[in-house]
This record gives sequence, C-alpha cells and structure tokens, in this order.
Amino acid sequence: MTIKNNRKMILLMGRARTALLVIIAGCIGGLAQGQPGHSNPWAPTEIGALPPISSLTNGVWLKGELHVHSRHSKESSNNPIAKIIAFSKAVGMDYLCITDHDNHVNGDVANNTWADPEFKSDSVLLLYGAEWTTTRGHGNVFSARPYDHQRLYDVRDQRDVVVGAVKKELGIHLSANHPSGKDHFGYSYDMVESIEVWNSAVWPKNANAIMIWDDMLSSGRKLTGRGGSDAHHGTPDTPDKATKNSYQAKANYVGTPTTWVFATARTSQAVVDALTNGRVCISANPYAPRVEFYADLNQDGKMDMMMGDNARATGKPVKFRVQLTGNTVPEGTYTVSIVKNGNAFGTFKATGKAPTIEFTDTPATPGRTYYRVVVEGPPTAYPQVPESMALSGNMVGLSNPIYFNFDPNF
Repeated sequence: MTIKNNRKMILLMGRARTALLVIIAGCIGGLAQGQPGHSNPWAPTEIGALPPISSLTNGVWLKGELHVHSRHSKESSNNPIAKIIAFSKAVGMDYLCITDHDNHVNGDVANNTWADPEFKSDSVLLLYGAEWTTTRGHGNVFSARPYDHQRLYDVRDQRDVVVGAVKKELGIHLSANHPSGKDHFGYSYDMVESIEVWNSAVWPKNANAIMIWDDMLSSGRKLTGRGGSDAHHGTPDTPDKATKNSYQAKANYVGTPTTWVFATARTSQAVVDALTNGRVCISANPYAPRVEFYADLNQDGKMDMMMGDNARATGKPVKFRVQLTGNTVPEGTYTVSIVKNGNAFGTFKATGKAPTIEFTDTPATPGRTYYRVVVEGPPTAYPQVPESMALSGNMVGLSNPIYFNFDPNF
C-alpha cells in the first residue's frame, strides 16, 4: 500500500471516529432531554393514604415478659408455670407469654403448656404462644387466643412462602428471636411483625440484633423491636439449692428486660395489637423507668405522635420529646441518644424527677425517615433478680421508632 493510500485510510478512520462521537453525544443529549432510556421502577414514589394516627390519650401502659420457659421446655429447671405466674404478679407484670420450645413436644403445645392446670391467672393477662424452634432459627408466636400451633410446626422446614401462608391463615403475631448468633433467625423478615432486639439481661450481646433491626427498618419494614429474658431456670426454693441454674435465675429471670406496650385496653388482644403497631418500649427491668417518645408535627405544643406512629413528612420541622416515666434515680443523669435512619443523630443529657429532652428536625420528603431512642444512665435496682443490674450495665431502656413516609402496606 502506498503512502498516499495510507494517508487516505487514516483520514477515513478519523472521520468515522468523529461521526461515532457525534452519535454518542447525540444519544446522551437525547436522554438528558427526556428521550426514552432507563428508569428505576423502584424509585421513591408518592405513597398512598396513611392510616390515621392513633390517640395518645385513650390507652394504658402495660408491662410484661415475652420470652420465658417453663418445665415444659426440657432444658428448663425449677420453673413450673405456677412459679412463673406468681413471680410475674409479685413484680407487677400486667401480661405474660410463656414460650416453651415446640420441638420438645413435637409441636403439641396445646396439650402441654396450655393444658397445664397451672396455666391460669386472675390478674396477669396470659398470651398463647410458643418458641418456634427450627434448624433455621427460632421465633416466638404471640396470640390472644388458642391457635393451631401444630400447623406452624409442621411447615418449619418448608420455603418461606409456605410458612408465611400458614402463619397468615392462623392469624398470629410471629416474632424473630435472638436474630444473631447460634440460633439466628434464618427466615424472611417480611413474614414477622417484630424482632427481639433485647434478649436477656446481658445487654452488650444484643449489638448485632440492633444492627439487623436498623437494616430492616432502613429497607422500609415497619418492624417492632421488643425484649425477652429467655429465662429457663426458676429461682431456688431453699438456700441449699445454690446451683448454677439458680444463679442464672438471680441474674436473668422474668422482666430482664421488660417490654412495655401502650394498649387501647387491658386485654390480651390489645397487648398483641400494640405489639404489632409498634407502640412499644423496653426497660432493663420492671422497676426501671419507661422511655416515652413523642412528636409534635406542627409545633403547637401538643404532641401528635408517639413511637409506632407513621405520618407523612411535610417538609416542615417537627419537634420531638423524650421523657422518662417511673422510678428514675434521684440526682441521676441520663444520656439520651437519638438514632435517625440507623445513624447517630444527637446525644442529650436529662436530669430531674421526670427527665425530659426535646429536639427539632425536618424529616425528608420524599423518602423514608425514622427516629428511635436509646437511654443509658444509673441502673435501677431489681431486688428479686439482683445480679441482673451488673449484666445490663448502664443500659436503661429504648424506644421503638417514630416513622415518616413508610408504606402502610409493609
């Protein structure tokens, strides 16, 4: 090939490259001007009508235990149902769910835990439940009435879509137990209403559970955080029974931690409903102060929302209030930490007879936003379970979130 032909070839290649660049630039310009291209089908869209925010005055605070084992769980000791109920009554519990392992009775909790003559109380609301114990993790069932637990047990090894369908037919509240660690919850969080974010008196071990909770909230799930002692061993009847198990009862028993619900009535169904709706906070023990979390949407001085509520963000600032109610330590200082969308937002100090802090922030619009509260400070004595104070450390309590722009269908 001659030099002249080479020059002609180089010139033609240059012109072709220029033309290609012009075409690419035109395509990019066309997309910028709104011509057909990729669109994200999962991008934030306008949510539909949100349910009305529940009343903040027509309700009652009830405290209880949501994860405890009786003698019907084979590895439990010195813990008959009558002892659990009597202890719960003595420390002021309003409700109780005894959650024995269903695999110990091949799923037949109805003819074991529930059929026990001791399963009765004239003052403590008793929920029907069990610990769904599977190779893919554990979960607790909460129900205001007896249900066919055998059906849930029989599908424990099936795919999530099958389990979810049975759970829906039974009309039960399903909760993920101790979601991290050895018996982590290995099922879809789309089929549970709550998650055990505080298991036992040993607060530090729950760090991974809290992380999972924030992950689930960040994905748009309105998932209630709740507690449970997961106690297996009862308090000793006599001093000479100072065994390892009796020590565990002195360090971790009913109420370590305690789950509070703001219920519309003092009934078992109202307890389950409050748990489902997220009107829930957790305290280190039955005597520790309760964490209450509210929001004033229009800053008129009147609180419009509380934890568990979901409102539409307006683009205007919202005033939030955190208050501790109950047995606060005189002259004690409490550290109130605000978590926004899984990240630290602010830290405040609260003192006095009714420690209270307020802060203001503007929830994003569009997009989801949630706020939740963690409170640390001087521990509250629990005389019946004295060693629990050391295990809980400075952890006092936590709230469930207040939500903005969360899809009510999820």
